[in-house]
Amino acid sequence: MILSIIIPCYNEENTIEEIVSAVIKSPYPEKEIIIVDDSSTDRTREILKSSIEGKVSKVIYQNKNMGKGSAIRTGIKVATGDIVIIQDSDLEYDPNEYSILISPIISNKADVVFGSRFRGGKETRVCYFWHRMGN
Repeated sequence: MILSIIIPCYNEENTIEEIVSAVIKSPYPEKEIIIVDDSSTDRTREILKSSIEGKVSKVIYQNKNMGKGSAIRTGIKVATGDIVIIQDSDLEYDPNEYSILISPIISNKADVVFGSRFRGGKETRVCYFWHRMGN
């Protein structure tokens, strides 16, 4: 199984090296790391070109800032892995927790998993309001 890890970034000069290093060191040896720079105006592009490009699978530079959603879609288009993970570049999520995130997919309990900083790391199924009220 190969993970495709997409890291969209915009003006992340203070965190990009640290998050890339953490993703590289994460527990899955077979991974494709794709960084999509959404036309950063700080030193992010310089850092990507000077110290990150050779360490990851792909770095894509968008010529115009089009937003995080666009950067994610760009990364998904070139991803070749079995499972795609979107990793924020601001250190919000820990790459060492990928196993928790993809476990429901591997065990065929889910097709998609969304991480949340509000749920406390516990696996929960989506239960829509009206389903809950009906039950």
